Formats: sequence, C-alpha cells, structure tokens
Amino acid sequence: MKSIQIISANHHRRSLLRLLRRSYSASAAAEASSTAAAAAAAAAPSHDEYARRNYANNVSEYNTVFGSLISQRRHYLLRDAYDDMVLDGVQPTRDTFHSLIVGAMKGSRMQDAFFFRDEMKTLGLVPDVSLYNLLISACGKCKNSDSAILLLEEMKRYQVKPNGQTYICLLNACAATGHVDRVYTIVRDMTAAGLGLNKFCYAGLIAAQKNKKPATEDIATKIIELVKQSKGWSSVEASKDAAENVMMGISEEELYNIPTADIINRRGFLNRQLTVYHAAFNACADLGSKETLETLLEMLKQDGKSIDAFIVMQMMRCYFRSGDFDRGHTTFTDYFSSGKPPITELYVTLVEGAMVGYTPRGMEIAENTLNQMVSMKLLPTVNAGSELLIVASREPEGSYTCANFIWDMLRNRGVTPSFPAVDAYLKGLKRRQIPADDPRLMLVDQMHYNLQMRFGGGRIF
Repeated sequence: MKSIQIISANHHRRSLLRLLRRSYSASAAAEASSTAAAAAAAAAPSHDEYARRNYANNVSEYNTVFGSLISQRRHYLLRDAYDDMVLDGVQPTRDTFHSLIVGAMKGSRMQDAFFFRDEMKTLGLVPDVSLYNLLISACGKCKNSDSAILLLEEMKRYQVKPNGQTYICLLNACAATGHVDRVYTIVRDMTAAGLGLNKFCYAGLIAAQKNKKPATEDIATKIIELVKQSKGWSSVEASKDAAENVMMGISEEELYNIPTADIINRRGFLNRQLTVYHAAFNACADLGSKETLETLLEMLKQDGKSIDAFIVMQMMRCYFRSGDFDRGHTTFTDYFSSGKPPITELYVTLVEGAMVGYTPRGMEIAENTLNQMVSMKLLPTVNAGSELLIVASREPEGSYTCANFIWDMLRNRGVTPSFPAVDAYLKGLKRRQIPADDPRLMLVDQMHYNLQMRFGGGRIF
C-alpha cells in the first residue's frame, strides 16, 4: 500500500520533517518584515509537495493507515504514525484508539498500549471494557501481571464493569508469570460472579503451573489433573464476546495468549476442540517431561481423539528437550509418512531440535533439513526465522553453516530478522575472527547499527 511505503521511507527522516514544519510555522509568525515573509513563503512547501509528504489528511485516512500497518505487522510504526496525526491537527476518535491498542496488543508493545490509553484520557475518552481487555492481554504478552492487576483496579475506579473475557485475560496474564495464587484468586472471583470455567481458563491454569518458580515436583500430576477436570468445561459469554473478537480481527486464542495463537487460522493444523490438550502438551514440551507426554497421549486416545500437527510439534520439542533426538526425528518422519502434507512449522521444529547440543550429526541433519525446506519452498515466518537464527548463532565453534544458511534464507526474501537475531548473528560472526572487510560482516554490522538506532534507545519498546 502506498501509504505504508511512504511511512517506511520517511521513518528515519521524520524528526527532520517535523522540525522543518515547526521551524516554518515559528518563523512565519515571528518575522514581521516583508522580506522575511517572502523568504518564509519561498521556503514553504508547495501544495503538491505537502500532499506528497503527507500520507493521510483526515481521521478516516489515518484509520486506514493504522489498519494497514497492523495487517502488515508493522506495529512499531503505529506510534510514529499517531504522532504525525497529532502534528497534522487531526483529532483521533474512539475507533482510532481502538485500532491503535489492538495493534499494540498484537505486537506485544505494552508501553505503546499504555501510551494510547493515556492519550484517550487526555481527550476525555474513557476506555470501555473491550479496550481494557486488550490492555490486560498486552500485559500478559509482556509477562507483566502486576500491571494487569492495576488495570483491573483502574476499571473499578472508572466504574467499567468487567466481563467474562476480562477475567480470562487477567487469569492468563497472571499465568504467564507463574502466579498460581493470583490465578486461583481470579477463579474464585469468577465463581462468585456466577461464571464457569471454560477451556481457555483451564489452559491458563496449566500455564500457571508450568511457569511457577521454583517448579514443584508434583507439576506433572497437577497438569494431568487439570486436563481431567476440564472435561466438563462451560462457555463464558461465548457467542457475544467471540463475535466482538471476530470484528476486531482477534481470535480468542490470541486475546488470551494461548500457545496456539500464532497458528490458529492455519487450515488443517489443529483441532480447536483440543485447546486444553494443546496447553498440556506445550507444557510437557517446555518441561521436557516424556512421562507426562505418554500419559497425555493415552488420555487423548481414550477420549477418541487423534493428534494434530500442533501436538506432533510439541511431541518433537519434548523429545528433543529431554535429549531423545532419535525419537523426536522418528515422530517427524512417521507423521509425514502417513500422507500428511508438508508443514513449515514441523520442519522448523526439527531444525531447532537438531541443533540442541550442536553435535556434528545434529548440525548435519539441521543443514539437510534447511536444504529440503528451500527445495520445497517451505519458508519460515519472520518470527520463526529469527528464533532459528538466534539458536544457530549460538553454535560455539564450527563452520557456522546453519546460521549463514538461515540468514541467507531470510535475506533472499527481503526479510529483516529481529534485532536480537541480528545481534546474535553478528556476535557469532565476530567470534570466528572474520576479516573486518568481509562483505557479509560489513552488511550485518550496518544492519545491526540501523536496527539499534531504531529500537535500541530512547523509547521503551
């Protein structure tokens, strides 16, 4: 979209453009003589030049720009576009802030979400319950349950009544930080309000047990027990809230930060009725508990359900994390030998698992798998590719082949990895004592500098 291209092209020059605008306005007002006025008029941009610079002229056009930035996942540009809106004298509406807070939540940019909330208050607009739910969700994505609790207190002060989604957002935000006591307090509040627990609540309870620090010895038993308890889950304001989510372009899995949020819309990837099992298998993978994994597989079989691609991915992760590479690799091959279509995420999981320990055999399998991905045109997303690059860049010694391969795979598509990925890759290159004038090193170093200037200082991202 043209507006997006203009935003990106002017991103690094925006401060200068703002300064020019302000300088021109100030000089035009201050100079009284005709000579100075003529000079100021000559310096003013023409109407055509001003129209070319400005990518939006009214609130409707700015709302379209915000929506486009969100759809292209350029959440980091929302704040800059909003600043331009204010400088242009365009008055934002409630719908404008709704889009901005949705984008901040989707991009896990809690500080930006709070900034937009404060801007709303400045204009006399009190966030409604749906916006507070988004703010709490952003806290969960950033693992900041303290701020989520404060938002609930703020809702009470402004007499904004929480709904079912509010409690589930809050429950999962506290679960992300392992605050089991807070989670069960929320469960009691829900019960007192006449709300039952649904599958997303049980997914949050499982996540809370998994994230609890320090971990307890009975964590596996608790996860299994929660899966059993969830068999009779109820619906919490399902139809009304789900419809509102669809209108905002947000799945409930994304709003509640469920492990399947990133791939929920992938056709044939998962069974949405297995949300609690997905959370449990994800916990097993993070904990590397093969015994719990086997128990869950047996329970799933007894329920008459089949494993989906997401569960296969968690099985692979669990085996790799527990050091059983052969079984993880076998799980991968067995799944596709049954006639299933290729799935990028499973190949990415295999590459990441093969690099555990950076053994010669594992790195060879990782390289071969990357070659297969390229030949089949199975290209990872920006986030998945960045995570892979970080893992590959930590290879302590060796040819650095996998890291270079992943870097080239992303750059050949014109994709810029995340700053942490570029940082890890640059450090890995420097550990190998590559000559300072090496073209690859110079390119990565320059990209690292550019990203650091954008994200490394000033504003909190």
